[in-house]
Amino acid sequence: MISSFNLFRKEADTSLGWNLILVNDEYCVPSDYEVELTELSNGEKVDSRIYPQLQQMFDDARAAGLELFVREGYRTSQDQKDIMDERIQQYLDEGYSRSEAKKLAEQYVAEPGTSEHELGIAVDINADTSKCSSDAVYTWLENNAYKYGFIKRYPEDKTEITGVNNEPWHYRYVGVDAAKDMQEKGLCLEEYIVTLK
Repeated sequence: MISSFNLFRKEADTSLGWNLILVNDEYCVPSDYEVELTELSNGEKVDSRIYPQLQQMFDDARAAGLELFVREGYRTSQDQKDIMDERIQQYLDEGYSRSEAKKLAEQYVAEPGTSEHELGIAVDINADTSKCSSDAVYTWLENNAYKYGFIKRYPEDKTEITGVNNEPWHYRYVGVDAAKDMQEKGLCLEEYIVTLK
């Protein structure tokens, strides 16, 4: 079902392959998009195609002494809507007007239909802070995730391009070749897609 807000957005282009679908404020998840999911040990789910690389990355991070977990994996459009509604309500409770609350919420939460979590190829990774620091995990991911095909999707220096604040925990699968290329050239996904077209 396509909701009304998607009427103003284009459907994401799938011609570059499932791993390079660009979903953001301009492009929504294709209406016919289907995903086969694998359930992780903590109940979160991811696209089955990224599971082997994700598992290898986690195994290697743990071998390096880090304790980490997927806090968020796949979300349905309804899950995304619930998260957005909760965030808006938080701002309303703080005394913001509805339009202010919505604008503030959109800085941190993607509109339903525009979240990479709905593709199943994005994960929010957190540290088990009783065993290691978040900084240690984020630093390791920033230096190593590309080797497994994952990119830090919303880097601090690309906020103007991505439209999303720095999220050191949000990693997106793009494939090993694309991830290495983006790492070497310092590109975010939006920039990388342009180089391919």
